[in-house]
Amino acid sequence: MLRPVARPEPPSAFSNALVFGWRAVLKFKHVPEQLFDLVMTPIMFTLLFTFVFGGALAGSTGDYLQFFLPGILVQTIVFNAVYSGMGLSTDLSKGLFDRFRSLPIWSLSPFAGLMVGDVLRHLIAGGIILTIGLILGYRPEAGIVGVIAAFALLVAIGFGTGWLFIVLGLMVRTPTTVMTLGFTFLFPVVFASNIMVDPATMPAWLRAFVDVNPVSLMTTAMRGLMAGNATPGQIALALAAPIVLTLLLAPVTLWLYRRR
Repeated sequence: MLRPVARPEPPSAFSNALVFGWRAVLKFKHVPEQLFDLVMTPIMFTLLFTFVFGGALAGSTGDYLQFFLPGILVQTIVFNAVYSGMGLSTDLSKGLFDRFRSLPIWSLSPFAGLMVGDVLRHLIAGGIILTIGLILGYRPEAGIVGVIAAFALLVAIGFGTGWLFIVLGLMVRTPTTVMTLGFTFLFPVVFASNIMVDPATMPAWLRAFVDVNPVSLMTTAMRGLMAGNATPGQIALALAAPIVLTLLLAPVTLWLYRRR
């Protein structure tokens, strides 16, 4: 005999996000070469600049590594954010998001899942780069507490920056185009910063840009956290761009998604 039962509570937005986050994690299992692509470039940058340019830029490779490694962590996370848009564009081209749209779920959960996968990817890439740096002789003066705080900042940077490329993934048809446009925008912003060299040696007009470049502000805060001398003002400036991007682009993402 059938008896009426109460309708189960619909899953929360948090549960939806976790499910899609697990889907993003499974991609690493089935496509492990993604991690190879993400990690090899920063490793090559670290080795190349430390041993080829480090002595000329800082007097010794050891001194340059202390200056450079926090910056290469920021560069790695910012570059990795491009893959959010590429993954989204790939899913859209396969029609997966048409299926997601038909499900009774929180509208932003597929994008939240992408972000969860990004956080894991950022932590893995950052951990590998830090390990390489420790092997080469880098020593964070703030110890484990400084490293944890720095990685928390990295996650916030990656989360905020990722929205930019998710919007791009919704607007551009192919993953290759997303990557091309993403790196075309990022290269001048990343390299015209204080990641690799002290801006004091730059021309005045370029130094004026570098000083207000969000990537430079993030790098300055990273160095301060690793060294144990970061100020609240430096951390606030580093978080300003990720917070603004999240507040502005999360609604735009939902609007573009519903408009497709």
